Amino acid sequence: MGKLDIPGTPKTPSIRSDADQGFVEMKGRAHPENAKEFFMPLIEWASEYVKDPKEKTIINIDLEHFNTSSSKCILDFFKQLEPLKKAPNECIVNWYYEDDDEELLEAGETYEAITGFKFKLIGK
Repeated sequence: MGKLDIPGTPKTPSIRSDADQGFVEMKGRAHPENAKEFFMPLIEWASEYVKDPKEKTIINIDLEHFNTSSSKCILDFFKQLEPLKKAPNECIVNWYYEDDDEELLEAGETYEAITGFKFKLIGK
């Protein structure tokens, strides 16, 4: 499991995760040709990570925009992390959005409602 490092492109976000640090970061635009294929390494990483997670996990999501198929894959990622909602685990989700981007703010609120994770919505 360890680390995952997927470089970003104009159509795909950069994704970095480190199991030893309990850290995941997704940044950029998410419009991959095949979202399921693109996000599969992250979903598989999450599936393994929850078997032996850090007590505190930090997830930073800073997407400029994402398409519908990416949205579904992001939800699948959070579903893999369900066990982190139970004590003694702590999962901090930082959802970044541009101050004037109501759509991304609402997306963060929607993910929070659907997943049950507490999101920190951070305007920038």
